[in-house]
Amino acid sequence: MSKAKFTSIGGQALIEGVMMRAPDKTGLCVRQPDGKIYKEYINIASPAEKHKWMKFPLIRGVVGLVTSMMTGYKTLMISAEKSGMNLEDTEAESKFEKWLVDKFGDKLMGIVSGIGMVLGVGLALLLFFYLPTLMRNGSLFLIEKIMGRPFGEVAQSIYTAIFEGVIKLVIFVVYLAVVSCMKEMRRVFEYHGAEHKTIFCFEAGLPLTTENVAKQRRFHPRCGTSFMVLMMIVGMAFSLTLSLLTKGKLKAIWWTVIKILIVPLVMGLGYEVLKLTGKYDNAFTHIVSAPGLWIQRLTTKEPDEEQIEVAIASLGMVLPEEDKLRLGYAEEEPEAEEIEAPGSEESSEEPPQEEPES
Repeated sequence: MSKAKFTSIGGQALIEGVMMRAPDKTGLCVRQPDGKIYKEYINIASPAEKHKWMKFPLIRGVVGLVTSMMTGYKTLMISAEKSGMNLEDTEAESKFEKWLVDKFGDKLMGIVSGIGMVLGVGLALLLFFYLPTLMRNGSLFLIEKIMGRPFGEVAQSIYTAIFEGVIKLVIFVVYLAVVSCMKEMRRVFEYHGAEHKTIFCFEAGLPLTTENVAKQRRFHPRCGTSFMVLMMIVGMAFSLTLSLLTKGKLKAIWWTVIKILIVPLVMGLGYEVLKLTGKYDNAFTHIVSAPGLWIQRLTTKEPDEEQIEVAIASLGMVLPEEDKLRLGYAEEEPEAEEIEAPGSEESSEEPPQEEPES
């Protein structure tokens, strides 16, 4: 298996589609209501192209993740439109929704997206920062009420860090388990599985056929799910260090503020660890990858043949010509409008570096 391929292609599952990202271009494919596959190239400028210091270790992880989020959000909105999801929403439009459209016009989607983003960030801060700290303090209070003060300062610091980390993982797993029960999200998770299988097929150097892709594993060590788990594990280590330094005496609100401030550092370190799991195949990387691969049982599902076809078409959009020839990839005539691929000399994508897959 070619190790170089591990760092060249990343992707993301969309609504009835898949986005694939190579070092020089990004393409998405979406299955339309009429069964045809819509294709489009996406070009989002990376600040790392203008500021070389953003490519340094630790920093590049934060920059890469922010750029990936921007690309992912844009492609997700396109997939919602091309898959017919927006048409379904329009048919069920209420009087209040019609009033909003008349009042704000084209700005409505931006306003709704902005509100949704703020609410999402607020919910994430509540669930993964403040709530675990509150529960930690509550557990210590109960322990002291029942058992007195059984912990010394060091033991208490270790307990609080591990307790918070476990609570975060539990919340994360429960959230994914609940979401995976939704019919629409299950479809996205099936496309997620198709994305992983297609990349595995490419990395194995096999011809990109639905049969070869279907045989591949759906759990990939560079998945965004694994990245989230790694961030929690790294965050647990940082929490342990902070708890030892502060002797566990910080109030919940200040403890939460400090943890929010060190998030970029946790992201950067988690990204570097993720790169290692993609580059090397040994006992250490297997242990590090194991939690993320296990949780991918919730975020990836077995795809059908049509979903695999979409993932293959998306990967084919970003493959170099030599790889297409080597893998025997025969690109079909586009069934929907296909935007011209950007030339590598004009592309503003980041230089080759490992992108967490969604």
